[in-house]
Amino acid sequence: MASQMIKGNTAVIIGAMYAGCDCFFGYPITPASEILHEASKYFPMVGRKFVQAESEEAAINMVYGGASTGHRVLTASSGPGISLKQEGITYLAGAELPSVVVDIMRAGPGLGNIGPEQGDYNQIIKGGGHGNYKTVVLAPNSVQEMCDLTMKAFMLADKYRTPVVVLADAVLGQMAEPLRFPELTIDHKPDNSWAVRGNKETMNNLVTSIFLDFDQLEEFNENIQLKYAEIEKNEIDYEEYMISGENIDDAEIVLVAYGISSRLARSAVDIAREEMGIKVGLLRPISLFPFPSKRIAKLAKKGCKFISVEMSNGQMREDIKLSANCAISDCTDIRLVNRMGGNLIEVKDILAKIYDLADCEKCKVNLAKEYPDKDDDQFDEPYIDSKYKDDMIDEDDVNYQIID
Repeated sequence: MASQMIKGNTAVIIGAMYAGCDCFFGYPITPASEILHEASKYFPMVGRKFVQAESEEAAINMVYGGASTGHRVLTASSGPGISLKQEGITYLAGAELPSVVVDIMRAGPGLGNIGPEQGDYNQIIKGGGHGNYKTVVLAPNSVQEMCDLTMKAFMLADKYRTPVVVLADAVLGQMAEPLRFPELTIDHKPDNSWAVRGNKETMNNLVTSIFLDFDQLEEFNENIQLKYAEIEKNEIDYEEYMISGENIDDAEIVLVAYGISSRLARSAVDIAREEMGIKVGLLRPISLFPFPSKRIAKLAKKGCKFISVEMSNGQMREDIKLSANCAISDCTDIRLVNRMGGNLIEVKDILAKIYDLADCEKCKVNLAKEYPDKDDDQFDEPYIDSKYKDDMIDEDDVNYQIID
């Protein structure tokens, strides 16, 4: 299939349309606004419904209404907007309504800024709303996966009658890469005989999350936990790179990263193996719930050490600790490389942690040569590699012209 340069946010809408999504309800917020813009452009062209709601709360409740009638429904937001949608998301889970929510993460807490971050991990993975619910969570790391995992999200939402979250960061939403368009649309019709369509056939259907009887609500909670267990059994998805295989020295250090951080981590794996001979690999969770806990546990039993690479305060690291059974150890072999506030992790920082964990002194010396530290007084001016300085124009040679 032909490919085209596409922005990550646009790829979400392409994936949704191929998945048969016929309703989008949203409210603009940077860095997710293009998802709404593209939906407003393309959905009406093909007879699908688009509404820009008056607020995030209104949008998520429109999702509830659309999903209740059996439509495939999408909404998208970022940080503060996702927080406002949390009540609606728990209602979707409580009513077992298939739906897809896209979170293009930005830096927080509070208003924060519009830079990339992965600080929504706990909110999304652990369930930011009230009650005993979870959402399936998929984490793309490319524009292609922004499309493909959005399609998969609709499939899983229908299969398990549950809200599914596509969790990406601002870099993935705003970057452009070649996208191979899907070969086919999802043409299967899920069983939505439970839906309320306003006709004779569905007049006795009831979509609700209200259970006034205590025992009935407990039974419902027990049943959805069984559903989550089935999801954990069947839908774990992850990718391994240089961990084991033919002609590969089995990794002794494993980086765990998702989203854009996983691409930086992969670069660090290549450098550490090729230049310094460090036995390091990458485990990339594609599904964050369900999390690849058993695979991490198996690697831990083999004696692997772990480094969590994430743009947060170490939220995923806690799940790695649990997976590696750190309740009975001090977890000193599970390190963290992180940045916050909208800053991207640098490959050199990942390498430094790898070399420290590998106790490789020559690696540290080599790293210092490759990435020399700047003196404090150099921070007054931007750092410029010496090989580019000859091409620069001196500020004194520039003629300024004041334009009224």
